[in-house]
Amino acid sequence: MRINSVWRRRILWTALLMLLVFLLAMLVWLAGRYEASQEQSRIERATSEAVSDVRADFSRNAQSLQATQFGEPTATSWFLSAYALLRERREIVRLEWRDAAFNLTADVDSPYRSPVFERGGRVISANSELIQNCNNARRYSGPSYASTYYVPLNDGMGVEIMELCMPLVDSGQLTGYLVALYSLHDVLEELLGRHLTRHQEVAFTEGDGTRLAVMGTARRASRVFSAQQLVDLPGTTLVLRMDSWRGSPDLFPNLLTALVATLVIALVSILYQLGKDTRRRLKAERDLADALAFRKAMEDSLITGLRARDLKGRITYVNPAFCQMVGFSADELVGLSVNAPYWPPEFAEEYKRRQDIRLAGNSPPREGFESVFMHRDGTRFPVLIIEAPLINAQGEQTGWMSACLDIREQRRVEEISRASQDRLQATARLAMVGEMASLLSHELNQPLAAIQSYASGSINLLRDEPENRRDIEIAMQRIAQQAERAGKVIKSVHDFVRRRDQTREVVKPQALIDAVLPLVNLQARKLSVQVCLEVAPGLPAVLCDRTMVEQVLLNLARNGMQAMDLPELRQRVLTLSVRGAGARRIEFAVSDVGMGVREDIADQLFTPFFTTKAEGMGLGLSFCRTVAEQHGGTLVHTPNSPQGTVFSFALPVA
Repeated sequence: MRINSVWRRRILWTALLMLLVFLLAMLVWLAGRYEASQEQSRIERATSEAVSDVRADFSRNAQSLQATQFGEPTATSWFLSAYALLRERREIVRLEWRDAAFNLTADVDSPYRSPVFERGGRVISANSELIQNCNNARRYSGPSYASTYYVPLNDGMGVEIMELCMPLVDSGQLTGYLVALYSLHDVLEELLGRHLTRHQEVAFTEGDGTRLAVMGTARRASRVFSAQQLVDLPGTTLVLRMDSWRGSPDLFPNLLTALVATLVIALVSILYQLGKDTRRRLKAERDLADALAFRKAMEDSLITGLRARDLKGRITYVNPAFCQMVGFSADELVGLSVNAPYWPPEFAEEYKRRQDIRLAGNSPPREGFESVFMHRDGTRFPVLIIEAPLINAQGEQTGWMSACLDIREQRRVEEISRASQDRLQATARLAMVGEMASLLSHELNQPLAAIQSYASGSINLLRDEPENRRDIEIAMQRIAQQAERAGKVIKSVHDFVRRRDQTREVVKPQALIDAVLPLVNLQARKLSVQVCLEVAPGLPAVLCDRTMVEQVLLNLARNGMQAMDLPELRQRVLTLSVRGAGARRIEFAVSDVGMGVREDIADQLFTPFFTTKAEGMGLGLSFCRTVAEQHGGTLVHTPNSPQGTVFSFALPVA
């Protein structure tokens, strides 16, 4: 019995000793893990702070680059400000100022190194990354960064370059681009500082781990701690990696004493942590189950069909709305790739080619595309498909997610709307008939009046001087011209009312004035008005509807002469002037010295059927303004000095 008791005691002590040794080893291991986690947390914090510093410095640099364009600089002033910026920002190795066509306006290289493109030169093709990057910057309306590339130098080394393109906009118009070239090695050296590279190695890397630029000394030890974060920039993304090396965790001399004192507390704490972790895990599992149930309920309630495919094109998921849309169950669709049963046979080859293009990595249009599906019963119906990459929790693409909308009802509504629009247009054309009749009656007054005047003059010539055949022949030619003009007026007003594009032709401004001058002089003699011409020499030809513009000049001249038909006016002068108006336009102006336009009727002057004359119809000025607007301008009136009114409009240069 005593021997058994001794052995039992020895076994208990041995078990206790083994338990203590196990706990000691466990605590030492836990202490090492804790120290490693602290080091890992430290380097992750340092990496996060470094990423924030890099982003902030890039943002400040962008603001400094914008400041070089302040005040519409010249190439010389821009060179000086850009050179000063390069002296302050060592990470920028070159600045370029390019116009909207990517032609180089000015450039400057960093004073701290030889020019980057001294060896191979800088060649920009139509499909270069610089042009694509600048096009992205124009769409973003802000700075855009391009992917990095390697540039060899004359000393046998090289530098990794990243380009920044910033659009230059003045009054909403693109005037050029500002391009800055960053050296990734200098970005690490200047923006991160020595305090980070003294104890660890900092590098910009690609997605596969290839180092693009490295700073710091690689000191190897028994343990390596690494952290990397994405530097998201407009247009591109960099990976910042930080590596730190440490030896094995140190053991303090009083660790064994502390272990004995804290053994019980450690055991209780471990049990408590295990219970807490178990409860947390159970809660996480319940939350996950609730989230899955909520997502399934939401997907089942959608009327939009959802379809997921893997990178090989196989269907991995469809929701009930999709199954109801095509008439097939989920079990019949999951796992299928090509020749899906909802593909119409006549479109099967086209859909297969489109799927191959998608699986090759080409992103679909964001707004979606239209297609045709076939129900199980053979019914074809249009659908709108919107696709997006399917990304997992690790940020990797695992396939494509498609949202399919049945747009049959939308097409039916569009057809109804189109039919209604056609009926409205037919009604509007009927209403235009009355407008056309009013305009024709108004605009034909002048050529018919001219025909009447020439006919009366011809009768008088025949009655008084029958032998004067030359004058009669000229009068007959004038009558023929005015009759032809009346026909052109009918056609132009007809096209004008139907809102068709009138025939435009290249005409000299002097020719327009010469065409209407005989009619203007004819009425001027009746009203005792002196007609003055002011045509600037060397004016280019204009592009216009000649008949309509001549009619506008006649209307304005007639209105001006009628405005001066007052007994109290002794000197009646009508001025027709033509001059350049800038921006490739020619201005025509008709000035009178009448009583001017009263303020109470100025706002209604161009209103159809508004007139201040007893025999007027109120369509002349409205017609003139519409013709001017059809030529890209408008008809305006301003007071004349010392009295009267000036009506003016502009025509585009041919």
